[in-house]
Amino acid sequence: MRKLALAFVVLLAAAASAQAPARTVVRAGRLLDVRTGQIYKDQAIVIEGDKIVSIGPVGDMAGAKVIELPNAAVLPGFIDVHTHLTYDPGNIGMQILTNSGAKEALIGARNARITLEAGFTSVRNVGAMFFSDIALRDAINAGDVPGPRMSASGPALSIAGGHCDDNLLAPEYHDQSFGVADGVEAVQHKVREIIKYGADVIKICATGGVLSKGDDPRASQFTLEELKAIVADAHRLGRKVAAHAHGAEGIRWASMAGVDSVEHGSYIDDAAIAEMKKNGTYLVPTLFLGDWFLANAEKIGVPQYGIDKAKTVLPLARKNLQHAFQSCVKVALGTDAAVYPHGLNAGEFVVYVQLGMTPLQSLQTGTINAADLLGWSDRVGTIEPGKFADLVAVDGDPLQDITTVQHVRFVMKGGKVYKNEYAK
Repeated sequence: MRKLALAFVVLLAAAASAQAPARTVVRAGRLLDVRTGQIYKDQAIVIEGDKIVSIGPVGDMAGAKVIELPNAAVLPGFIDVHTHLTYDPGNIGMQILTNSGAKEALIGARNARITLEAGFTSVRNVGAMFFSDIALRDAINAGDVPGPRMSASGPALSIAGGHCDDNLLAPEYHDQSFGVADGVEAVQHKVREIIKYGADVIKICATGGVLSKGDDPRASQFTLEELKAIVADAHRLGRKVAAHAHGAEGIRWASMAGVDSVEHGSYIDDAAIAEMKKNGTYLVPTLFLGDWFLANAEKIGVPQYGIDKAKTVLPLARKNLQHAFQSCVKVALGTDAAVYPHGLNAGEFVVYVQLGMTPLQSLQTGTINAADLLGWSDRVGTIEPGKFADLVAVDGDPLQDITTVQHVRFVMKGGKVYKNEYAK
């Protein structure tokens, strides 16, 4: 009887051990608090399962898996709130008509891994045909493919003939994108339909664009009434709204309508800046792509109309957005990855410093600010107990040299290591 009782106790202990989350300790030589800019030396980040449970001086680590990063600077995983994981730089103009949903999803699986290994553990994907980004998000969540946490939009809303419509085929094809809707009733239905198929966020094209045929980036597309209807339905159904907007009027109208973020903002002026500050609208600048795109546009087959518009818009955007930064508009980091190769996303931090931000302010755009825009501040954006164990590590001091973040050597997402160049 005594032996039987002892065996039962052993079995209970084994079962309890099996149910307990695995404990990992990351020993960080330097830990950056992105809220304050304070660097803490020789810290132990204790992780159970996918969450951080404690942070403090290195102590007893018996029974834990230990990851040694004694000479590295450890930061929260980066967040990019404007990606297109299911596209590549060559998918522009007529080339995009060769894509299928299956092809886009496979492209996305490759780019998701590349993006994660570059240190971006969370992204917002704003625009994909065929709901391919929804499929990619679900595959990542299921553990089928590696990739960042995703907030995905599915197809973007557009007016007929607008920036996010299909404008390349002859009239007899009667071709238009899934997200086309005109008029208040139609845009309300389209928002509900896209949410029905799994969208986390609603992407709208409020003005013309650079790479679209036949429209002007400065011109507003949706009316103010249509924009208000889109935002009202999206917010009532628990989704945020991201507005592609280059022109000043479109930026101002989008902010007046209550969108959560304005993407690009190339022609932003003082009136639009004042409206965004009044409403607390985030600006998502997407600046890093400029130099790469202008140098490579012809090589990757960008149509001449796109090159011509880019040569005008991109230099102006840099000047106008620098003014917006100086005016203290809220900024969240976004890159428009796919217009340039995925994995170079951290170059966006560098451009913000070039335009006057401090390195800490720049890092905050891609951590705490981006988390706030996503509505994920309770989960990501800082290294704190209770949040996901999303960590990156770099050599050097990013507060002194922001370019260090372009060379991430360690990536952990949810307690799982996806890259560790420090391992022996």
